[in-house]
Amino acid sequence: MAQTHDHEIVSIYPFTDEEVDQLMTHAGECVLMWSTKDGWPVGVTHAYVWRDGKIWITFAKHRHRTVAIKRDNRVSVNVSSTSYGPRAQADLPHGAITFKGRAEIFDDDATKKWFYPALSKKVNPDNPAGEDFFNNLLDSPLRIIIAVTPEKKIMYNSGLAGRHMAGTVTEEELGDRLSADAERMNKERAKIGLKPR
Repeated sequence: MAQTHDHEIVSIYPFTDEEVDQLMTHAGECVLMWSTKDGWPVGVTHAYVWRDGKIWITFAKHRHRTVAIKRDNRVSVNVSSTSYGPRAQADLPHGAITFKGRAEIFDDDATKKWFYPALSKKVNPDNPAGEDFFNNLLDSPLRIIIAVTPEKKIMYNSGLAGRHMAGTVTEEELGDRLSADAERMNKERAKIGLKPR
C-alpha cells in the first residue's frame, strides 16, 4: 500500500473517465473563463449541461464574452464537486477539474430544442413548474449556446488524495506526475537548497 504523501505533489490524483463523467453530470455549476482584448482573464459562473463529452453553456449574444470568444475561442471551464447540491449521492467523486478547450457558438433551433429543456430540467430537477418557467425564460431571441470541447484536463481528485494520505491507496490507483511535479518542482526546490523528490 502507498503511504507516502507529499502535499506539493498533486498531479498524481486524477479522476478516471467514469469519475469525470459522474462529476460533470452531477455538479450544478461551472466557471467559464476567457481572455479579454487587453489580456485580462475573466470568469463567470454558469449552469451547464454535460453531453457528448462537451460542456454546453448559454448566455446572451450581446455579452462581452460572446465577442471575446468569437475573437479567440480558447477558453477554460472549472467544475467543482462543491456544486453538487444537498441531494448528491454520497459515493460521487469529489474534487475539481479545469478543462482547457475551444468553444463553438450555436444559434440554431435544433440545438436550442434539446438544450433548453435539458438545462431547465437540471436546474429544476423536482419542480415541473420551475422547469417550465426557466425553459420559457431561456427561449429568447438574443440567446446563444456554446459547446466547449475539452483538449486538456487539470484534475484534483480529493477523495483519492484523502485515501492516499490515509495509506489506503495502491500505486496503480495513482496517476503519473505531470511536468510541474516531475520537473519544475525540483528545479524550484534546488534553488532554495532542498533535495529533489
